[in-house]
Amino acid sequence: MAFEFTDANFQDTALAKDKISVVDFWAEWCGPCRMITPIIDELATDFKDDESITIGKLNVDHNPNVSVEYGVRSIPTILIFKNGKLVDKNVGVTTKKALQDKISNAVQTA
Repeated sequence: MAFEFTDANFQDTALAKDKISVVDFWAEWCGPCRMITPIIDELATDFKDDESITIGKLNVDHNPNVSVEYGVRSIPTILIFKNGKLVDKNVGVTTKKALQDKISNAVQTA
């Protein structure tokens, strides 16, 4: 299962140094978000043994502060952070392959 990011844990988990975090901003009522959920769960399973990568979800209805801070106005939005800095963004439905490519790119960049 994907990690659950919250307003309370976001700073310490998603923005951790020496780490890549993939954060899916979603809501229960969002149809396209439900389409992304299995992909996020699969990626979380694929990367579960890599302690340098955290893949998870942040419910925008329950955690509005982070959503506002990063200007998330449309969901699903997936933000990728590396060493505490935003390095990539995807708005809307996407494929597992596209997200894998974005994660690989984040791993490879300095």
